[in-house]
Amino acid sequence: MFNKNQKEILQRSNVKLKLLSTDRLFDIANSTVDEGTLSDSELIEFLTIANSLYRGGEQIISDAEYDFTFTSELRSRQPNHPYLNGVEPESSFSGKTVDLPTQMLSTEKAYSDDEIQTWINRIQKASNEIAINFDDLVFRITPKLDGFAAYDDGERLYTRGDGKRGTDITRVIKRGLVIANSGSRGLGAGEIVVSIEYFQKNLSNYFENTRNFQASVVKEKELEKHAAKAIKDKAAVFYPFAILPSWEGTYKELEDNYDATINDIWNSVGYDVDGIIIEIKNNDLKKYMGATRHHHRWQIAFKKNAQTAKVKVLRVISQTSRTGRINPVAEVEPIRLSGATIKKASAHHYGMVKSNCIGKNAVIELVRSGEVIPKIVKVLEPTDPGIPELCPSCKSKLIWDGDYLHCTNTINCPDQITQSIEHFFSTLGNIDGFGTATITKFYKHGIKSVLEVYQQSIDDFMNMDFGPKQSENLYNQLLRSRTEKIEDWRFLSAFGLPRMGAGNCEKLLTNHRLEEMFNLTIENISSIDGFADKTATFIVKGLKTIHHNFNSIYELGFNIERTPLMSELVEDGKLSSIIGKLIVFTGSMKNGSRSNMQVEAKKLGAKVGTSVTGKTDFLVTGDKVGASKIKAAESKGVKVLTEDEYFLMISKK
Repeated sequence: MFNKNQKEILQRSNVKLKLLSTDRLFDIANSTVDEGTLSDSELIEFLTIANSLYRGGEQIISDAEYDFTFTSELRSRQPNHPYLNGVEPESSFSGKTVDLPTQMLSTEKAYSDDEIQTWINRIQKASNEIAINFDDLVFRITPKLDGFAAYDDGERLYTRGDGKRGTDITRVIKRGLVIANSGSRGLGAGEIVVSIEYFQKNLSNYFENTRNFQASVVKEKELEKHAAKAIKDKAAVFYPFAILPSWEGTYKELEDNYDATINDIWNSVGYDVDGIIIEIKNNDLKKYMGATRHHHRWQIAFKKNAQTAKVKVLRVISQTSRTGRINPVAEVEPIRLSGATIKKASAHHYGMVKSNCIGKNAVIELVRSGEVIPKIVKVLEPTDPGIPELCPSCKSKLIWDGDYLHCTNTINCPDQITQSIEHFFSTLGNIDGFGTATITKFYKHGIKSVLEVYQQSIDDFMNMDFGPKQSENLYNQLLRSRTEKIEDWRFLSAFGLPRMGAGNCEKLLTNHRLEEMFNLTIENISSIDGFADKTATFIVKGLKTIHHNFNSIYELGFNIERTPLMSELVEDGKLSSIIGKLIVFTGSMKNGSRSNMQVEAKKLGAKVGTSVTGKTDFLVTGDKVGASKIKAAESKGVKVLTEDEYFLMISKK
């Protein structure tokens, strides 16, 4: 059962049990229920509750179990699920909820040297694309603190919240919490941490772990006396990332002394560290690479997880994906690895299975490598691989495409149909209750398309053996998905075309209306910055295949929020002053939060940056901006505007 503190955390976070009972939740946490037996909705509910309790200092599973068991299970089913691509929220704490001065994204994670090398290759490719010499790039490495994420703008301290909105916890500063290393206020993102040595000596008898202590420091209620003393003794601090110990150098310098450099940084602070952060410093390249909705592409976290295991393969099973690709999964003898019981491993593709002879009774070496199911590192004892000839879902003949086996029966393959329907609803993000179990039940009753799902009545759902209340909920959720506002790029992305993820859809829709998508040529798309000819070819071909289906669903009537077209903004003389301009906002604004001003500037066609570079066009300043920052901007040829001057500029006809 939940203890008092856990109940308070869930209540503050507005997280409730809907599908899971308390007993079942704790059975899952205690590994008496296999995560593979959970529906997608149950799995997400468990992840949401586990995350909230962990960040509130009252965990029911460890960080490793969260990453390696439950998150990896969701990723293996739906690698693009919104839960995986958003910022995991910190638990809510009492206090005013406000827009953060700047968005606080998560960090992409790597768990092996190979994954770091893959990231380095992406950096090199991007630098070549914009004619920056990779050999001259400077990399920065800092420790990855394992504390309580917060943001200090110089006036207020905020929790990270959901990455966009956080809770004002300035009270912690008023209680005496200091900046690490006698640092100044206003240095941005960082972590509230406590000295390991101090915790072990003075706090370990009163707090279960450092996470539990850090959460207690943030709470609104009066501090427990031992926590108050830790603040007074300056053992608990806010540590801004900007002043962390760091290593800087070129990739060649890092490569020549990689292990020692990583080890030195890992052990450079006396606080809990669960990895290191590697990032590039070149602002032009950072701007070019940009960010996903989850993390910056120019930054990565390396977390050690080098445990391996030798295990026997029980069988290799085939799974048909939404796109028809046949994915091999090796079922193995159950074994404990990195704090979790492993029962399956990814074999990547059937080209690997064939060339490495991975089959029943093969002996393999596994390694945990992040938020995916374990990977096969080495085949120690090969056997007959037994390559399938037929699709496991529809029994159609498979074809080879490079290293991959494909099912081309896109019309009648059950797995492709059900996963495509589920992908549509999960991508919309404004509908609940349409997980794997529900969609599978639909299919068994002859429903084979998203359109057919929308055509069902409450009575139809009841005839499929859904209960009266569930049938009513399903119907109401379908109505909700059409009446609640949904961005046009999200709607387009829901159709699941290759190369048509959220980012590319949004980019397309700043240049063309949603209804124009199906008239676009390869030349139309490749002329847009960021789209190569190959990608444009994929998109045009894919759009033709969904044209009829798209129109049928679109005509049901959705409340679609349009992305502003760049061409229309250009034609509007009122907006011409900032279209295409790179703007940085700094200081405290009187006409709204900086984040709101950033959003509005984007709607007017501007690009928004977070730091001033030689490519910045305008620095818009609010109150309490240092003279040195303004002088630095002017030295780079950046025009500095007050907030009033900015609003005057964008209001001119």
